[in-house]
Amino acid sequence: MSQIQNHFNSIVPIKRIAAIDLGTNSFHVVIVDIYSDRSFRRIDDLKEMVELAKGGVGKQLADDAFERGIAALKKIKVLCDSYEVEKILAYATSAIREAENGGDFIQRSIDEVGIKIHAIPGSMEAELIGYAVQHGIKLGEEPSLLVDIGGGSVEFIIANKNEFKFLTSLKIGVSRMADIFQPAEPISAKDIERLEKHYTSELKEVGEALGKYPTQTIIGSSGTMQTIALMIAARRGQPSDIMLNELAFSEEEFFDFEQMFLKLNPGQRRKVPGMDERRISFINTGVVLVGFLLRKFGMKEIKISTSALREGIIIRYLKKDLGEIPSKVEFSDPRRRSVFELARKCNWHEVHSRHVTKIALILFDSLQADLNLNSKDRELLEYAALLHDIGYHIAHTAHHKHALYLIRNASLKGFTQNEIEVMAHVARYHRRSTPKKRHTEFSELTEFIKSRIKRLSAILRVADGLDRSHYQNVQNLNVEVTDTTIDIQIQTIDEPNLEIWGAMRKSLLLTEVSKKEVIVRRVNRYGS
Repeated sequence: MSQIQNHFNSIVPIKRIAAIDLGTNSFHVVIVDIYSDRSFRRIDDLKEMVELAKGGVGKQLADDAFERGIAALKKIKVLCDSYEVEKILAYATSAIREAENGGDFIQRSIDEVGIKIHAIPGSMEAELIGYAVQHGIKLGEEPSLLVDIGGGSVEFIIANKNEFKFLTSLKIGVSRMADIFQPAEPISAKDIERLEKHYTSELKEVGEALGKYPTQTIIGSSGTMQTIALMIAARRGQPSDIMLNELAFSEEEFFDFEQMFLKLNPGQRRKVPGMDERRISFINTGVVLVGFLLRKFGMKEIKISTSALREGIIIRYLKKDLGEIPSKVEFSDPRRRSVFELARKCNWHEVHSRHVTKIALILFDSLQADLNLNSKDRELLEYAALLHDIGYHIAHTAHHKHALYLIRNASLKGFTQNEIEVMAHVARYHRRSTPKKRHTEFSELTEFIKSRIKRLSAILRVADGLDRSHYQNVQNLNVEVTDTTIDIQIQTIDEPNLEIWGAMRKSLLLTEVSKKEVIVRRVNRYGS
């Protein structure tokens, strides 16, 4: 076994921790296992609506709100104890931080619940959210505006994949604005004008930073942004359980939604598909804020990050308390990082999977033009090939179907729902049956996605067949494509009969999608 294999097979959970975001409207805990390579995996989570802002942010916590908060913490503590959590990291944001009796709340949490709460400043809240979004969203070299709309405050971070250019926390959260401005129902034009005048004043520093680091993309996190995204997705006809991470919508889609939504009263808002009824009383101020940001700063697109303060708490813990992630297993791209984390946690067949991936990419490069594929397809094929055998982690029998399940349900970071479906189905179809209408998960996809899956699966099936022995007999290959044939010429260490049989047996789908005859032949012995 190679040293790399020894390293990856030694990656095991070393600690179980819980991160609690004590927000203005809700308390949210996530429980994760920390692994020896400093990656982490979600075990469970719980969200409790507490509405600490009833009575106003920055004032005394009302008795009812105080007791709701303590009761929620007791539920969270029971959950943590049931999972034998070793360390609880509880961070309080603006509602507790600014309350006159916030200190009393923190002390009662210690005395009655056994949870020590850290009341963090807004600047640290923004930093932690920035960490989380960098970890969970595919960012590039160009900056994006990260916006986390909370109940008491809104965090603004301008960041690319490597660094933060700007960060701040402003006291313009949805509950605070609803409490201060008391908008009519439905919200009036005058109320919107008052809110936008306030936002103009508060966002001057953000505007100056955007002048220095321009961008047309907002990445939104937390409940208000996610609720807006769910409602827009429902207007598209997308299912209620759609994966929100990386979900994107245009300014036009938002403005169309905004025009409809702001005319509604609370009863009408409750009936809107995707609406979280717990946010009915204050979401309008958030919708107005998002519309203001798009218009004021010329933004063209909003993407959603499901990673927020909780994940930022965990990442800070990994960086500050456990040290930096070892460079040999660190990937700056969240997509690649999460794929390898999943592979390692499923005790992947690394040597075989890497070899099949290498062959698949050689085939892709030769067939890309004929199959009308692009660089994004190449990336998804690479990841599907790396993960194609992880189903063995569940069982040998039907391991291709188990791979489909694992990839679809692993919460891979940085991918859209469609990209995850492509990877999962390409892995699923690396063996046995080719895509069929009777396959429920496949049949529910769009025709465009089905077509991509068939073409990429056709390549992976042949690549997997060329390592049928799992001993990497095929060391090199050349592909010649003509109008009628795909001629795969292989160089092998030993006799190639098993590899040729494996590839030809799986070549029918490639013949179907390319409309060419597939030929696999050995041209010479490798090294001769």
